[in-house]
Amino acid sequence: MHVARLPVEDDFEAWRGAARDLALAGIPAEAVIWQIGAQREDLFGGETAETRPAVQSFSVPRPFLDLARSVVCHVDRERFALLYTMLLRVRDQPGLIEDRTDPLLRRLEIMAKEVRRDIHKMRAFLRFREIEGERGARFVAWFEPTHHIVRANAAFFVNRFASMRWSILTPDVSLHWDGERLREGPGAARADAPEGDPVEETWKTYYASIFNPARVKIGTMLKEMPRRYWKNMPETALVPGLIAGAQARETAMVAASRVERGGNAVAAWDALREEALECTRCPLFKDATQTVFGEGPIDAALMFVGEQPGDQEDLAGRPFVGPAGQMFDRAMEEAGLDRARVYVTNAVKHFKYEQRGKRRIHAKPNAGEIQACRWWIEQERDLVRPKVVVALGATAARSVFGKAVTITNVRGRAHPLTDGAEAWVTIHPSFLLRIQDRGEADAEYDRFVADLRQVQARVAALV
Repeated sequence: MHVARLPVEDDFEAWRGAARDLALAGIPAEAVIWQIGAQREDLFGGETAETRPAVQSFSVPRPFLDLARSVVCHVDRERFALLYTMLLRVRDQPGLIEDRTDPLLRRLEIMAKEVRRDIHKMRAFLRFREIEGERGARFVAWFEPTHHIVRANAAFFVNRFASMRWSILTPDVSLHWDGERLREGPGAARADAPEGDPVEETWKTYYASIFNPARVKIGTMLKEMPRRYWKNMPETALVPGLIAGAQARETAMVAASRVERGGNAVAAWDALREEALECTRCPLFKDATQTVFGEGPIDAALMFVGEQPGDQEDLAGRPFVGPAGQMFDRAMEEAGLDRARVYVTNAVKHFKYEQRGKRRIHAKPNAGEIQACRWWIEQERDLVRPKVVVALGATAARSVFGKAVTITNVRGRAHPLTDGAEAWVTIHPSFLLRIQDRGEADAEYDRFVADLRQVQARVAALV
């Protein structure tokens, strides 16, 4: 057995050098034991054998090195062995790094994503507190990372707080910046960091003044920001009250619009749309181009709810303008419905997709993403107050009913909603585009048009 010893847990360059030498020497992955510092060797492991590479170099795709740089910071003890196994494979099959179905590559990518998320959390949730020392003010922060990301994050804090004298204390390692030089020290304890400082009250006042409820969803916050970070951030104590107050104001604004429809309803819709443009209630906003809000008359008797924006909708910022939208418009016209007189929106306001080369392929929203967007759908319904709401597809039906339903079980008849409106369910027009058999596609299209005619007749009866 060959023992590859690395100086510290997150030393990518040391792993890279050791892995290169082992690979050049032809050492298989199963013959290598990876160890950190002076930790005890494996019971059956020998000392590192001298390797004499037959050749001096080889190349691997750049994406693999980027992946490895992140994975090395993970806490999984198998990470070095997994990376070395992958290194040997991509050396012989460079295209493997693009195969997202490969189990080992997927495992490594998940590990890299967890590391990147931890890096983001450190940047977002770390808070410095001021203390007075012999050389004047110094700022100290305590943070408890999940992975070995402190050194990887050092440059960010040096650049962001270059003029400050600061220390970042963590259980495993500490960083100290004096304005010119960055030093590394041993780990610390929570008690070594200060509890608070006079600046915090000023910060809380500022935070309350710039708080935007569209950027926060409590469930998402609790998931993204574990409780151990809350005690280090003075503003977190304010969040529940701020959210409750802001949502109460939005609800009151929508309710007031019911008293006088005209300008009040339009102003309320404009304000709601502006809030939605800044929405970060679920992670989909990170990759989408923009929020795609609903559109149509604020007093429309008929509302259509689709699934989510597609590629073209994401770029245009409008719902139902792509191929499915064109199919929808054609069917609407045949059914005697004027799109200019209906309100059209989506259950999810951001485009969810998978990148395949240069193409962005639609991915189905999950239950959490649908639930995160129900706030916007409910406010749209409160403002528009349609007589009939049509859910296009299973995702839209889940949003409208608040639970999963089967289209075949609910299609073709009215379902009363708590606000007095009726809900109808049919297919999403994108389903028609996926049918390969021409005869089957034509039959399903005729059935879709029939559904829309039934809806049109019902709306006429209710208005």
